This record gives sequence, structure tokens and C-alpha cells, in this order.
Amino acid sequence: MSQFTPDADWLHWHQSPSVPGYQAPAGAVDAHCHVFGPGDAFPFAPERKYTPCGASKDQLWALRDHLGFSRNVIVQATCHGADNRALVDALNHSNGLARGVATVKASVTDEELNALHAAGVRGVRFNFVKRLVDALPFDDLTLIANRIKRLGWHIVIYFEAAELPDLYDFFTSLPTTVVVDHMGRPDVTQPVDGEQFGLFLKLLEENPNFWSKVSCPERLSVSGPTGGYLDVVPFARTVVERFPDRVLWGTDWPHPNMKSHMPDDGKLVDMIPLIAPTEALQQKLLIDNPMRLYWAD
Repeated sequence: MSQFTPDADWLHWHQSPSVPGYQAPAGAVDAHCHVFGPGDAFPFAPERKYTPCGASKDQLWALRDHLGFSRNVIVQATCHGADNRALVDALNHSNGLARGVATVKASVTDEELNALHAAGVRGVRFNFVKRLVDALPFDDLTLIANRIKRLGWHIVIYFEAAELPDLYDFFTSLPTTVVVDHMGRPDVTQPVDGEQFGLFLKLLEENPNFWSKVSCPERLSVSGPTGGYLDVVPFARTVVERFPDRVLWGTDWPHPNMKSHMPDDGKLVDMIPLIAPTEALQQKLLIDNPMRLYWAD
């Protein structure tokens, strides 16, 4: 029996996702997903902002196979803080088919970084969404960014579009490859050629070390699942077509902190040809780019 009880409003991940109509190319990578606990084996962090249900490595592998994918990039979930044991356990049991993005503190030792690298970690994540953190991690990120360069790791940053003007200069000073989660969470009620999204496109255009995940339509959409999340498509397609060599896609399973609904992962896969309309773009998005970033060694 787990000592952790999910939040009262926690939505459990979809128990019977559809089989996608879109068949991903062989070797496709789900480049953004998580594992939660299970809490009795890998306790959640005392400072966490939410308590989820369990979402184990074996359940993630089952989803991967169900969706017709081959590999995963597992991103450390904020509910585990900087305790990466659940992530490392999943990587160690993946038969080389998973890589990871960890969360570390400035106090992390070189030995600990080396051990994470040996397990398959290739990046670190920093959260700039104010509602999910107690303080924005400017100082820690600056210190850690310079220490992970020797490992060839990248930085993953999570922020919301309205915050980008204040963060822009800091982000562009970072010395490594930088991957932005979920297109910087644009407001899809604003025009795709408007000022807000234009700043994000400028970030990618003028900084070739920046990549973007074109993921999480379920978080960004106003029309929601009944509208097929189609209001997100112009934004994602613009990024894929303009920066085809610097985009990644992922399910975001098990969809932490979704409050409005729980998406059907099969339906999310079916959106891929809408945002990457040619086989060449799909090859880059699902295979070439994640393999280059995560499996280069």
C-alpha cells in the first residue's frame, strides 16, 4: 500500500488509449514523457507542488509499444524534485531504449553527474513556471550549465509565453544546447503571426542552439479534445516547418496536472501528420533529431 495519496482533483492517465490511425516510422522516439514513483518504491519529494498517481516504467513501455513507438526520453517530474532515482531505475531497465533529462541542484557532485550520464541522462531541466516553483532558478542554472558542458548535455527549460520577454536575455546567454518545452506555452488565442509567438520564433531564428518540443496540444488548446486541439496546429506546424532540424515530439504521458480532461494518447499521435505534413519532416521530428540529441554516443 503506497504511503502517498494522489491529490483529490488528480486525473488518472487514460486507461485505454486508442490505437493511432497514424503509423509512426520504425524507430520513432517519444521525446517527452515521465515516470511517477511508484511512491512506495521511489518517494515523492517533500517540497512537491502536487501528488500524482503512480505511473511506472513498465506502464510507460506498454504505452510505447501500443502507440507504435520504439524509444523514450524520460523527463524528471517535478514531484520527485532532484531525487532522480525513479528516472535512473527506468533508464537502467530500458535495454538502452530510453534516455533521460534529470533535475539537479547546484550542490551536485561531478561523481553524481558522471553516474547520471552512465545511466543515460543527457540533459537537465529547469522550471520557470512560477506556479510550479518557489523561486526561479537563475543562479543554479548558470552554475550547472557551465558544469554540464563537458558531458555534452543540454538544458531543458519550461516557461510560459507571457514570461519570455523578461527571460529572453538570460536564456540566450546560456552556453549549451537549450530545448524549450511545449513551444514556450503560447497563447493560441493570439495570432500565430502576432507579437507574442513572434518573440519565440525570433528566439529560435537568432539562436541556433535553441530547439523546441512541439508537444502538449492538450495543455495549450482552448477548443479542447472536441475540437481536435486544432487551434494548436498552426503554431506547431510553423515551428516544424521553419526549424525542421531542431524540433522534438512527445506524448507528455502521464500528463501531470491536467485539470480539464485526460487526453487519449492515440489521438495525440494522430496529430503528428497535421504538424509535420511530409514523411521527411516526420523522419526528422520523430527519429533524426531525438537520435542526434540523445543517442549520439
